[in-house]
Amino acid sequence: MKIKIGTRGSKLALWQAYHVQDLLKKQGVDSEIITIETKGDKILDVTIAKIGSKGVFTEEIEEQLKDGRIDIAVHSAKDMQSTLPEGFELIAFGEREKSHDVLVSHKTIDLDQKDLVLGTSSTRRLAFLNKYYPHVKTVPVRGNLQTRIKKMKDGVCDALWLAYAGAHRMEYDDMIVHEFDPSTFVPAVGQGSIAIEVCESLDQDKKDIVRLAVNHEPSEKCLIAERSFLKKMDGGCSIPVFGLATIENDVLTLYGGIISLDGKTVVEKSCCSTTNAAKKVGETLGEYILENGGREILEDIRKHQAD
Repeated sequence: MKIKIGTRGSKLALWQAYHVQDLLKKQGVDSEIITIETKGDKILDVTIAKIGSKGVFTEEIEEQLKDGRIDIAVHSAKDMQSTLPEGFELIAFGEREKSHDVLVSHKTIDLDQKDLVLGTSSTRRLAFLNKYYPHVKTVPVRGNLQTRIKKMKDGVCDALWLAYAGAHRMEYDDMIVHEFDPSTFVPAVGQGSIAIEVCESLDQDKKDIVRLAVNHEPSEKCLIAERSFLKKMDGGCSIPVFGLATIENDVLTLYGGIISLDGKTVVEKSCCSTTNAAKKVGETLGEYILENGGREILEDIRKHQAD
């Protein structure tokens, strides 16, 4: 058996693909890595929200899953839309890295500095900035991590606001100058984990061996809860929805919500369940957020993005 692994071509995406390849090798399975350029990789002069959040980093990869050129796709879980196109499924989630956000820079950063400029195009991060550090200016900085760091050093911004997982996996730990508290600056759904996507028609033996090699059950339970919440909110990566699930003593706690773009309105809540009810707790949290002001925030955001 040989597994054909599809991935985007950035160094971080390839790190994830090679990690999956190593896990498969431990199960005695050969694999081949195939790189694929996506819409999100090609269009770098506008924000993700302007491109459209659904399938920005997955559409071209899914085409190759469908026609059999690849067997599995390795994604950052946070890039995956809440509802997959018909005929596709996620069969495994890798063990989660720390999920919090960080600032990466080549110089000392003070968040109280009046002329500070941060590089980010994430609506969630922009909204949190407006709430906690409204004086900070931002610029959208797209491209792979190495490209963004070069742009920062060239003077586009003072620091980059990134997920810890990506900075750590690319060995930029020495450039981390600030770590955000995830209980305040709650991460994006799925942040820190990898997701394996397949076409439902893929041979079951291949699905089983990939799941055996890659899936980390506690991470999977957390991501099922988070993605269920995101689906209920009908959110993509252009909507400032946040969510983080944790497990302790077989109790799953999901904390999540939505924040208005100006940072002035936040609807958030924590829900608990057993790990076997992960999907249900996500739906319950989503219903609460929508019914308690979240729907109005969503409508306002979509009007703003349509302008």
